[in-house]
Amino acid sequence: MFLSRKVLLLCLFLASLTLSTEAKNATLQEAYFAGGCFWGVEYYLESQKGVKSVESGFMGGFKKDPTYREVVYTDTGHIETVKVMYDEKLTNFEALAKIFFEIHDFTQVGGQGPDIGERYESIVFYNSESEKKVSEKLIDKLTKKGYDVATKLRQSSMFYPAETYHQDYYVKHRKVPYCHVYKKIFD
Repeated sequence: MFLSRKVLLLCLFLASLTLSTEAKNATLQEAYFAGGCFWGVEYYLESQKGVKSVESGFMGGFKKDPTYREVVYTDTGHIETVKVMYDEKLTNFEALAKIFFEIHDFTQVGGQGPDIGERYESIVFYNSESEKKVSEKLIDKLTKKGYDVATKLRQSSMFYPAETYHQDYYVKHRKVPYCHVYKKIFD
């Protein structure tokens, strides 16, 4: 009994060291983008180097834990948004923000493609002043290129995941986005 207790304690100790090392090496960051229907934004961002996961959901509203039906048919104030988890050792916020601008029509006011309404607006939900400054810099570059940028910048707030059937929608249905197309804009 004594020997197995020692072995158990040793195993617990080694496990705690491993967890501590993993925690120190954790470089995951999160970013939030709203660019119309979240299915298309998710589709393009999840294929980027360094992106670990993309989750479709809602942000920016006042209703706690909204459902898709509530967001679509009532006034919850939420915007279809994606949460991007990325490894900052492999990519960064600016690279992801550039892709975000390159996959949707950031000049369209009040929606995206055929999806019209506040819940489909183009918004970068920033987590820090650094992310806000990067977004402002990219919008300034686009403006200097002659674009009339409609994308808004807002402080991130509580993110609510959409229902399971919305996650990885295009992958599950073997389709491609209907209102998102990649177009190289940045050098």
